[in-house]
Order: sequence, then structure tokens, then C-alpha cells
Amino acid sequence: MILCVTGFLHFGQIAIGQVDEQSIDDFTASFESNEGFFDVYWDAAEGKIWLQIDRFNEPFLYLTSLPAGLGSNDIGLDRGLLGSERIVHFERIGPKVLLVAPNLDYRSTSSNAAEVKAVEDAFARSILWGFDIKSESDGSVLVDVTPFVVRDAQGIVNRLSGSGQGSFNVDQSRSTPNPEVIKSFPENAELEAWLTLTSNRPGGLVRSVAADASTFTLRVRHSFIKLPDANYVPRQDDPRYGFGATSFADYSTPIGERLQKRYIARHRLEKENPGRAPSRVKDPIIYYLDPGTPEPVRSALLDGGRWWADAFEAAGFIDAYRVEMLPDGADMLDVRYNVIQWVHRSTRGWSYGNSVVDPRTGEIMKGHVSLGSLRVRQDYLIAEGLLGPYGDGASRISQEALEMALARIRQLSAHEIGHTLGLSHNFATSAYGRESVMDYPAPLASVSFDGSIDLSQAYDVGIGDWDKRSIMYGYGDWGDDTDAMLDSLLNDASRNGLVFITDMDARPLGGAHPLAHLWDNGDDIIAALDREMDVRQVALDNFGTDVLQAGSPLALLEETLVPLYLRHRYQIEAVSKLVGGVNYSYSIKGDETPAPAPVDAVVQNQAIDALLGLLSPAVLRIPDNIASMIPPRPPGFWPNRELFDGYTGLTFDPYAPAEAAVDMVVAVLLQRERSARLIQQKDYDSSQPGLTGLLDRGMDVVFDGATSRNPVDAELERMVQIQWSRAVMSMAADRAASPAVAARSIQHLKDIVAWLERSQSRDEETTAHRNFLSDEIERFLFRQFSGEVPETSLDTPPGSPIGG
Repeated sequence: MILCVTGFLHFGQIAIGQVDEQSIDDFTASFESNEGFFDVYWDAAEGKIWLQIDRFNEPFLYLTSLPAGLGSNDIGLDRGLLGSERIVHFERIGPKVLLVAPNLDYRSTSSNAAEVKAVEDAFARSILWGFDIKSESDGSVLVDVTPFVVRDAQGIVNRLSGSGQGSFNVDQSRSTPNPEVIKSFPENAELEAWLTLTSNRPGGLVRSVAADASTFTLRVRHSFIKLPDANYVPRQDDPRYGFGATSFADYSTPIGERLQKRYIARHRLEKENPGRAPSRVKDPIIYYLDPGTPEPVRSALLDGGRWWADAFEAAGFIDAYRVEMLPDGADMLDVRYNVIQWVHRSTRGWSYGNSVVDPRTGEIMKGHVSLGSLRVRQDYLIAEGLLGPYGDGASRISQEALEMALARIRQLSAHEIGHTLGLSHNFATSAYGRESVMDYPAPLASVSFDGSIDLSQAYDVGIGDWDKRSIMYGYGDWGDDTDAMLDSLLNDASRNGLVFITDMDARPLGGAHPLAHLWDNGDDIIAALDREMDVRQVALDNFGTDVLQAGSPLALLEETLVPLYLRHRYQIEAVSKLVGGVNYSYSIKGDETPAPAPVDAVVQNQAIDALLGLLSPAVLRIPDNIASMIPPRPPGFWPNRELFDGYTGLTFDPYAPAEAAVDMVVAVLLQRERSARLIQQKDYDSSQPGLTGLLDRGMDVVFDGATSRNPVDAELERMVQIQWSRAVMSMAADRAASPAVAARSIQHLKDIVAWLERSQSRDEETTAHRNFLSDEIERFLFRQFSGEVPETSLDTPPGSPIGG
């Protein structure tokens, strides 16, 4: 009988067979053998992999990965993708062997065996596969692992379906073990398969990358890995410092203490001479760079990756960390190597710092960095738009653009390696001097005295104070004084204003923390927005064909225009967090951090004015010379998502960029959670703007302030009124919004209708617009929550990630 379950667990064939009377040596005499952690054999005649098992009920780590990927960033099946690691063991029951995964989310660390067993029996374990025993000798058994290896162990089919790429199936007739990767070493065994997937109706993303979209082949790796010894000492997690952690419920915890245990993720690093004094280490942490990385990126990645040596020196470890080129013949997926992999995709996308972690303790067994190769080109594109490097002084300016891109690559290398050292993002550090590579830096530009754009300080060099403190916290060894030193580190960071705020606070559109932002610069967020607008204006004034290399189609001007015109998009999000913002930290009982407090009312009002100021035609209007110089795209240069959407078909639509920019402002200002906080803050402090104050100020700027007589500017003002009104309708109809937010939103819509009806129109265009918008709002109010909310039909070009 064959049991097949799609999803997280995969059950294999479980059948009762006869054990061969031949010994293992006799049965495998003609096979290619590989001795090691597990002895494995390749039967070339039958195309089978045989595994010799001589250790039962002994845990080891099982990991899957993709040595060769699909090439689509959106689908995510990248070269080097790691699956979930899990602890497993083999159990023998009669003529079969089971691969068993215990449930380590629920454990007992008691020395009482009965307590441990009580917890084990309370929560279900998983049998991942069943193998028939073919032969046995002296306590060892031989099993055919071919069906186990040649299967969708990475959940490829589910990922394709989940990303809208159609229904795929594994074609066993075109899938086979890869005999080149049937290896065993003293501490790990590596098995691999070519897996062919087929579909009658593949999705567009697959069609864009596969040689034949209806059938493509990936390589899937299975790794059996020896677990570390028991000498590693886990370190408890503290929410005030940014480390990833492994967690589990410990049912042997005394009553009154927290059931959940959290150990930080970190490499094992032991001093030769333990204690407070600096010391050399027993086994240094070494990272190896993909030899497929080209120059000058290769040197930049090595340079940036080596920055972390300063942090380990500061923590008292001598020569404890290095970055080198991967040795010839070494396998990037071998658990013995921490690696930095250079990954190609068809479109730009995120880079990642992943790790193979011992789930029992949090010990990092392997760091695996994946860097998207197109990200450096995005930063270069940004520099092209700012500098126009292909006119006068082309050689010098082109070098400046390249240096900016390489500076970002150095920072990116340090950032992603930081993740594999255990560190989480800290999105607050850009507010106190770029003190961490674990933030997302935006390229810092300024306007020089001569009116040119200066990128000499685009990215910082080296790791920051927060990074050094984090390595001290995660790895520091002060002997018997370690616990006291860790407490001192945490309190000292708080006293010096070093705040840790991570993804869950920085990424949401309705985020509240005034320091937690992606791709921002500066401790004065509003002043930073002003600086970005100055840089943007100068670059737009200078924008022209000098941003293109000789012989480039003029239509490609739009690729460079997009990140330039939307340069302020990330600072918009940063400023928005001042509105309804709250200062807070991940404080714990007894520490020295202040209680949560709303952002000062004066600052909130300044932020509202700064954001509403971005809705003026002076900011939104594409310069006339730019609007007229971009022709339709020639054959072979098809439209793509990195361009502005538009209503005009093949021709460049100069109003479309403005619509995207307006949407960025109203989306963050008129957001349900931010609006709810505005109401609450106003209730407790009458000086705060409140939601009504924000909406009234919007009425002043968006409606009362719409007085332009220039036809282009007037059209932009009308577009802003529509976008504003639709954003308010969306908030009113949002079932997750509080009743107070909905009530004020509906009242504001009624105020807009009253304004439209009483205001005299100047021309037929304005009359048509006001009638249209009034009717649209009244239809919404009449239907209220049962009706559809009108939305813009234009998509905004993607922003993140920029330049790595």
C-alpha cells in the first residue's frame, strides 16, 4: 500500500517484504560504495541508491535543499534554497525501518525519564518514511532509499500552486537519482535527485524562466547530518537584543515560571583560555565565498564580509572570524562550510541570510547567505538617474556610480552574514548615526554647493556600535561574570539610546514606532524628507539622455526615471510613523527604559503638513521636457513591472507617476490603525491632532487649496482629490477599522460632497470632475459597506529591495 500526503510531511512506501539472505557485503559487491556517516551505495545497473543503517534510535539532522533552482524571484525556488531542518532517527520494526521525527516543540528537560516520556507521548511525532529491509549483517541493515530521494521533498508542487503557476506533478519517468552526488563523509551524507515537474497549463512566471515551461527539472538534495556534541551551552534570549531564537515549551519548568524557553541562535565559539581576557579560539568561524562571483563584486563581498572581525575582536576573540574563497571541489551545500552564494534570478529580489540550526539548543551549524545578483545593478541604476554619467566627464562620473553600487554590496555582504551569525534586523539604528549593518540603508545623497549630486557618503563603511554590542551579547565569554556582564550590556545600551526595533514594528503600513523604518536616513525624519526632495528636484531638473549609454533606446529613460521620481517613497513611510506614533521599546520588568509615550503633538502636526505638502502639483508634476522625451517602447523592449503603469496605452502617461506618488501618501496617512491611534491620543491629550484634525487639514490642502489655473496642475489637483476621497472610502469600508474611524471617515466624505456642491467650478473640466466625484461618493454612502470601494487601476512599480 502506498500512502501519499501532500504538505509538510511526506509519507513513503510502507510495505512488508522479505529480507534477503545475502550479506550486505555480498549484495553490494558490484555497487559503487561511499563510506562515512552513513554508508551509501549506487547501483548503476538498476539506478538505485542503497543506504546502510547501523545506528537506530540515534538522532541526527535531516535537511533538504535545492542545488539548482528555477530562476524566478517571485516563486522563490532559488539555487541554494534550504528547506526546514529537523531532528530524526531510524527505528526498526520487524522487516522495515521507519524514519521518525520526534516533536521537539514540546519537551521536558527533566532528568526524570518518566517525565520526559510523558511529554513525548502527549504530542504526536511524525513518521516521515518507511523502508523495506533488503539485507542485514551484524546489526546493520540495507534499505533502498531511491523512492525517498526521488520525490518532492521541498514542497515544489505546493509552492508553484501557491504562487499561481498552475498544477504541476512530478514525472517519475524523467526523474532520477543524481549519481554525481551520492556521497558520505565522517559527519554527513549527501544524496541528490533530478526532479522533473510537468504541467499542461504553466503560469507566466514559469514560462518566463524555464527552457520548456510545461516541463522543467530541478535538483533536490537530501542531507543526513551528525548532530553537535553536548558541550555547547545555550544562551537565553532577551527581547531587548536582536537575535533569532529557537523556542520550545518545556513541561519540566517549575510552576510560576514561563513554560516557553528561547535560546538564541549563534555559532559555537570557544576561547582557548576561557574568561574575561581576550583569547584565541579553538575553532574560528570561517565563511567561504562562491567562486562563481565575478569581479569587482567578489572583492567587495570579501571586504564587507570581513567587517565582522572587528566585532569579534571587540568581544575578546582573537582571530576568531574570517572570510575566504571556497576551496576547489567544495560543495556549497555541505554543512561543513559557511557560505556566501551568488544567486542569479530573472528579476531583482531579496537576499537572504539563512542558517542550519540545531533545534535542541540554537547552535548554528551552518550559515548560508544567498545574494541576488541583480541588486547591484539596481543601485547602479539609481546612481545613473542621480548623476547622468554618460555626458561630460563620463568616465569619472561612471566610476562614482560604480563605487556607490560596490559600497552597497559591501554593506549587503555584512548584513546577510550578520543574519547567519544570529542577528535580527534593527530598523531603528538609522536614526542614531547608521550604527548597524543590520538596518536597511538608503543611498545617502546630498546637493553640493555647485548644485551637483554628491554620493560620496552614500553608504557607511564598517560595522556599527550596535553590531559590536550584539556580538558581545551573543558570543561574549566573561567566565563566572558572564550573566552580570550581559545585564550590564543591555542596560548600557538603553542608557546610550541604542534601541532595538525589528520587522514586526517597521514593516506594517500602520507601524507606530517613530524610529523603525526601512530604507531611511537621519535622526530628524522630516528634515531627511526635505533633503530627499531637494536631491530629487535637482536630479529631475538635470534629467536627460545623459542617464543612458550611447546607442540605448530613448524609451529606456523610463527605467531610470522610476526610482528617481519615487525617490522619496521610503521617507514618506518614515514620516508617516510620526503621525499617531508612539515611542516604546521591548522593555522588561526592572530595566531602565521609559514607558510608551505618544510622539509630541507639534512633531505630529509637522509630519502631517510635510506629507500633505507632497500632494502639490509642484511636487507631482513630471517636468515637461521629460514628459515629451520618452517615446513608446521599440520591439524587443517590452513593458515590465519596473515601469510606470498608465492609462494612455503605448505612450508615456505623465499623470501616472503622480498617481503612484499620491497613493503612497494617502495610503499611509489614511490607514485604519494609525487613524485609531490618532483618535485615542486626541481623547487623552487635546493638543494632539486627532483623526478629525488630520482630515480637516486634508480638506484645507486637497480641496480648498486646489486653485491652479495651469491645465496640467489643475488636472493633478483633481486627481489628488479623487485619490484622497477613495482612500477615505476605503478606510470607512474597512471592516477591521474601529467604529470611531469609520464614523469620522463617513462624516468627512459628507463634508467633501458638501464642498463639491457649494464650490463654483471654473470650467467644464472642473464641473465634470466635481460631478463625477460627488456622484461616486454618494453612491458609496448610499450603499455603504455593501458596495465596492472605487480604486485606482494603476499599479505602482515595486520599491523594495533597493540596491541590496
